Amino acid sequence: MFWGHSANAVKTQICIAMCTFLLVAIMKKQLKLERNLYEILQILAVSQFEKTPINTILSEAELQIPEEPLTKQPNLFDYLTRH
Repeated sequence: MFWGHSANAVKTQICIAMCTFLLVAIMKKQLKLERNLYEILQILAVSQFEKTPINTILSEAELQIPEEPLTKQPNLFDYLTRH
């Protein structure tokens, strides 16, 4: 989701997302974390205001993986093939 819709706003948000991804990748490598980048980003998103060291948060957090796949979201390609 983009917060702004002008060309400059979209470019800025993409740049920020890339910087965030690279910083997390560097942190993953330096801390020698076993989790994948998606898991790390999810953990950081829900614990961004905690005053706990990052390596502690990432090593102790348990992800809850749903047993059933989420099927409520429509698939774009299904829509395109019907029309």
